[in-house]
Amino acid sequence: MSTLKNDTFLRALMREPVDYTPSWLMRQAGRYLPEYNATRARAGNFMALCQNPDFATEVTLQPLARYPLDAAILFSDILTVPDAMGLGLYFAQGEGPRFERPLREEWAIRDLAAPDPTDKLGYVMDAVKSIRKALDGSVPLIGFSGSPFTLACYMVEGSGSDDFRTVKALLYQRPDLMHHILEVNATAVTDYLNAQIEAGAQAVMIFDTWGGMLSNRAYKEFSLAYMARVVEGLKKESEGRRVPSILFTKGGGLWLEDMAATGCDGLGLDWTIDIGAARKRVGDKVALQGNFDPLCLMGSPESIVREAEAILESYGNGSGHVFNLGHGINQNTPPESVDLLLQTVRNTSPKYHVA
Repeated sequence: MSTLKNDTFLRALMREPVDYTPSWLMRQAGRYLPEYNATRARAGNFMALCQNPDFATEVTLQPLARYPLDAAILFSDILTVPDAMGLGLYFAQGEGPRFERPLREEWAIRDLAAPDPTDKLGYVMDAVKSIRKALDGSVPLIGFSGSPFTLACYMVEGSGSDDFRTVKALLYQRPDLMHHILEVNATAVTDYLNAQIEAGAQAVMIFDTWGGMLSNRAYKEFSLAYMARVVEGLKKESEGRRVPSILFTKGGGLWLEDMAATGCDGLGLDWTIDIGAARKRVGDKVALQGNFDPLCLMGSPESIVREAEAILESYGNGSGHVFNLGHGINQNTPPESVDLLLQTVRNTSPKYHVA
């Protein structure tokens, strides 16, 4: 494997000195880019895009050709794991992801098993290898997975939901069954991320999109405990250097100290928490990633610059900050607004890193 020409992102996650604040964006390869839409049209549908390593490589690299980004993130979907468990993932036009066989019966839950990631999810590992080759050491590649609880939300509901009441009903009525799903998912996620690391991922991120809707007690029992188990089981080194892990719970500002105690290297923040206040709370335990409101990119150029500068100023001097959005980029975002944001971070941040 070639040596990294730009390892600023990895060094910032390890809180080592850097010359500027590195940046990448959640969902940086996506529908706001015309070149992505053209590739997706050639692929035929979203799953064909994910399952073809050449297409996945192409769309992963598109934002890097356009913007000054410090990391690439594997193009895939969090629901590939439950799909590999046999739940039958499909994407209905205009409706988002759905499962043909959601987990509703006790026998189906008891039968659930973690898939072999190199077999059922081999196409993801092929994509990781292909992307690493194409990146040629320019920037690091981030692998990712959904959290055990977030995957369970889709697996039980069968699709997205406004309130995930089927999941919550199961959680409160039959916590034993919920824990069984989460145990299988924790094993599956750990195996999946380790397979990505072995294929060439240089950092990994766990997306806990729905953990923030839980009560304090339920979050710790049904989401955080299983993410901690995943972090503990991850390969910590590859190719002679640390493979950092990032935890992100949307709406998770209440639990930063608990998340930092899992042993992860970085925490993703949504836009509801001040990054300076978060830094005071977690101290030097972990790096922080975030937390620009993605819909601020719909604002005026002045407001984009002002908001980016305010986040950098709030974090303050020193390493340990990876600039990112507080959630995925919106599909209606003007591409030139993204360029302005990233140029602002690249130009403004060096003054916070003067030795």
